[in-house]
Amino acid sequence: MNDSTSAPGRPAADDSLTRPFAGASPYDTYVRASVLNTLQHPLTEAPDEMGFVVTTQVMELWLTLIVHEWRTASTAFAKDDLDAAMDALTRSRRALSALNAAWAPLASLTPAQFNGFRAAFGQASGFQSAMYRHMEFLLGDKSASMLRMHGGDTAVHEALSETYREPSLYDEVLGFLHRQGLPVPDEVRERDVTDPYRSDPGVVEVWRRIYSGPQHHPLLALGELLTDVAELVLRWRYDHVMVVRRAMGAKSGSAGSTGLAWLEQRATRPVFPELWEARGGV
Repeated sequence: MNDSTSAPGRPAADDSLTRPFAGASPYDTYVRASVLNTLQHPLTEAPDEMGFVVTTQVMELWLTLIVHEWRTASTAFAKDDLDAAMDALTRSRRALSALNAAWAPLASLTPAQFNGFRAAFGQASGFQSAMYRHMEFLLGDKSASMLRMHGGDTAVHEALSETYREPSLYDEVLGFLHRQGLPVPDEVRERDVTDPYRSDPGVVEVWRRIYSGPQHHPLLALGELLTDVAELVLRWRYDHVMVVRRAMGAKSGSAGSTGLAWLEQRATRPVFPELWEARGGV
């Protein structure tokens, strides 16, 4: 018996893990990382441009996921499947938190750093994002002029037109509440869903009734989850304003908008307004 101590040996290499692949790795085949990693093309030598491009692309991916989850939730509400709808909204809440965190690489750009590459993207502007427009339309913030802006790209315009014509996520929520026996006004349920959603006192009363009832009711949990979603959207807009304010102040936007003033106005647009108004009457 040998009572001497010895260092543990290194684990033996698993040859199956290091064997060369016949082509792309299964990871790359599934995730398509090699495709994603070819999509960054800075146009200047400015050291901050790469971060701007990557951050913007990452945000587009998070927007894509959020839109997917809200569509899933809308479909579930239309089928009166509250559990599936809540699951999708919960996933979207996590994605929204990640979307908001994605501002970090741009949050402290100085005007000189931003000006180092700003001219390179010409008339490009974040408000031209079709996926963000899908997101706004799903929130009920419909706009014919914003839809028209994408008319030059047939595939994008057709997809966005479909979202524009369909009931929003919030429309589906209100339809679900009506089928649960709550008095959602007829004029709200039968309205033209291509119009921007406007707060309705009858819907405020519906949410006030829910919030005044049992505090562990599933519909109150739904209201809180929707409020979480609304708050995260509002925070994303506010963080966008702050990034622009630090990087370029009150200069005009790259696509001809008023820049900061336009963003500040957009940031105040309501998200699920009755959920906020109902709280004052509980």
